[in-house]
Amino acid sequence: MVDSDQRLSHREIAWFFFPLLLNVQLMSLSHSLINAALARLAQPVLTLAGFSVAIVLHLCLASPAYQNHTIAIALVRGRRSLLGVGLYVVAVALYVSVLLALVAYTPLGRLVFERLLGVSPAIAGEARSVLAILAFLPFFTGLRGLCQGIVIRARRTGLVSLATLIRILSLVGFLLLGHRWFSGAAVGAFGLLACIVVETAFMGWFAWKTYSPCATESEKGLGAIFRYALPLSFSSAMQQTVPLLISAIISRLPDSAPALAAFGIIRGFIFLLAGPMRNLQQAYLTLVKGHDDYRTLMTFYLRVALGMGLITLVIAYPLNGIVLGKAMGLSFDLRHYIALPLAACALFPAFSGAIYLYRGAYAASHRTVFLGWATLCKVAYLGICWLLLMLKSLTVPGVALAIFLLLSCELCEAWYLRSRLKFLA
Repeated sequence: MVDSDQRLSHREIAWFFFPLLLNVQLMSLSHSLINAALARLAQPVLTLAGFSVAIVLHLCLASPAYQNHTIAIALVRGRRSLLGVGLYVVAVALYVSVLLALVAYTPLGRLVFERLLGVSPAIAGEARSVLAILAFLPFFTGLRGLCQGIVIRARRTGLVSLATLIRILSLVGFLLLGHRWFSGAAVGAFGLLACIVVETAFMGWFAWKTYSPCATESEKGLGAIFRYALPLSFSSAMQQTVPLLISAIISRLPDSAPALAAFGIIRGFIFLLAGPMRNLQQAYLTLVKGHDDYRTLMTFYLRVALGMGLITLVIAYPLNGIVLGKAMGLSFDLRHYIALPLAACALFPAFSGAIYLYRGAYAASHRTVFLGWATLCKVAYLGICWLLLMLKSLTVPGVALAIFLLLSCELCEAWYLRSRLKFLA
C-alpha cells in the first residue's frame, strides 16, 4: 500500500496533465500558422491542397513513431535501456524516412497521389515537394519523442510545452526565411522541418538536465525493447486508418461532399477537445503507483471528460452561431447540418479517456501486444460495417453515420481492452 502522505493528489495530476494539454493546443496552432502563410502565396488553393495532402500521407506513414515518448517513459531506466530505446527510435525513423523518400523521389509518388488519392498532377507535384523535405523529419521527431518521454517521466511536463512554444515562435521566422529558397508548399515544409529541429534541440537539452537513472528497476535488453515497442507502433499505425476508412465509407453516400466537409470540421474539434485525453496514458505510466493513485486519476479523468463534453455541447448549440458561424465562417445550412453530430461527440472525451487509461495499464504491465489486437479489432469492426452498408443503402445523413462509426469504434476498442484486463498480472 502507498503511504497516505505519498498518495497522488488532484493538484499533482493537474500540474502534470494540463501542460501536456496546452502542448496539444500549441501543436495545432503551428499547423494553422503554416496554412496562414501558404494562403498568402501566389497560388494559395494549389499550395494549400498540396501541403494538406502531403501532411495527411506523412501522418499515416509516420504513425509508427507516435509512441516513442510512451516507450521512453516505460523502458528508459539507465544507460543500457536508453541506448536500446535510442536504437529502436532510429530504426523506426529510418523506415519512415525511406517510405517518404520513395513517394517523393520515385514514380511511386505519382501512383500514390494521382491514382490512389485521386489528386491532380499539379497538386501531386506540390505534395511531393513537401515530402522531399519532410523525408528528413522522422529522425528529429523520433529524437524529440525520446526526449519528451525522459522529461515526462521526470514530471517536468511544463518543459514539453515550453519547447513547443519556442517551436511556434521560431516557425514564424522560418516561414519568412523560407521564401528565399523555396516556393509553393515547400515553404511550409521547410518551416515545419526547421522549427521541429529547434524544438528537438531544446527537448534534448531539457532531457539532459532532467534525466536521472533508476537503479531500483531492471533494464530491458534490445530484444525485449523491440518486443515491447513494436505492438505499440503497430497500434499507432492502425489508429490512423480509422478516419481514412470512415471517409471512404461516407464518400460513397449521396451527400458525400457535405458529409466529408462536416466530418473534417468535427474531427478538428475532437482533436482540440478530446485529443488531450491521450495524455492520460502518460499520466498512468508516470504517476500511478497503486490502487489509490488509480482511483484518484480516474476521478480526475471523469471531471476533465465532463468538462470537455460540456464545452462540445455548448459549441454545438448555444454558441453555434458565434463559433461555427462568425469564427469559422460556416454557412447556416452547414453549421446546422453538423450541430447534432457535434453534440453527440460530447461523449468522445469520455470514451477516449477510458481507452487511454486502459492503454496506460497495459503499457505499465508490459503487455503491449493487447494494444495491437485492440486496434485491429476496431479496424475489423469498421470493415464489417462497410460490408453491411454495401448490402443495404441508408438514407441517414452521411455525417451522422460517420460520427456513429467513430463513437462505436471507440466503444469497440474500450470494450476489448476492458475485457482483457483480467489477464494482466
